[in-house]
Amino acid sequence: MSSPSSSVHEARRALGQRLREIRKDSGITARALAERAGWHESKCSRFESGARSPSEADLRAWAAHCGVPHLADDLVSAARGIDGMYVEWRRMERSGLRTAQESVVPLWERTQRFRIYSSWLIPGPVQTAPYVNALLTSIRDRRGLVDDVDEAVRVRMAKQHVVHEGHHSFAILLEEAALRYRIGGPEVMAGQLGHLLASAALPSVSLGVIPLTADRSGIWPVEGFFLYDAEVANVELVSAHLTVTQTHEISLYADTFARLAELAVYGAGARRLIKDAIDALG
Repeated sequence: MSSPSSSVHEARRALGQRLREIRKDSGITARALAERAGWHESKCSRFESGARSPSEADLRAWAAHCGVPHLADDLVSAARGIDGMYVEWRRMERSGLRTAQESVVPLWERTQRFRIYSSWLIPGPVQTAPYVNALLTSIRDRRGLVDDVDEAVRVRMAKQHVVHEGHHSFAILLEEAALRYRIGGPEVMAGQLGHLLASAALPSVSLGVIPLTADRSGIWPVEGFFLYDAEVANVELVSAHLTVTQTHEISLYADTFARLAELAVYGAGARRLIKDAIDALG
């Protein structure tokens, strides 16, 4: 897998390349553009190399001084998209957890094919309300957020309608360890694992579990990720939420998912591992 922030860096370089092309098409040098805008010449170079992110005012000045003011809105839109690729949790959750849950509803509803890999949690589409409550309460306390856990739980549970309605398919891969981590205590976890068994029987869901005994010589556990069609991959990091949109990186995540899927057991094999995890709860 590539570096978690490589999508952001590559997108910034692509924007810089576009700025360079606009400047060259206008027939002016970086020095001349800097003089017109009242910048140090190195500022243009940093923008064009992707080493520095231009502000909206910078982009509008760039377009104006290159004689293409009609391109300003497109440049600003592209820059805003890059800013949204790597979002720190403290920024995303500054008004509470409910807003963060709501932000992905449109993506969930338009996605037809979900591919989900998790090494440490049961993923959102097949979570129970008590399990979600335990997760979000822990996040609230750890990050010192406002208390809107009840509202956030309702939003997350409401999103699950896509599992039962419409033409959505869910290919879910779990590491066996995700069945064993006790979120919310034994009773909550037993209910969650029972719900996972029921969800695996749904026509929209394909569930695979990678046993702890699988040979990991070829590929080992990686960060959890959601693949939405072939459009977007979301990755939850310790400090931030990463949105991957670069085509070649989407392909890397898809290839990784396929390789992990080869290690998983399905059907009776997966049910046996889930039941073993339930039995281990006592």
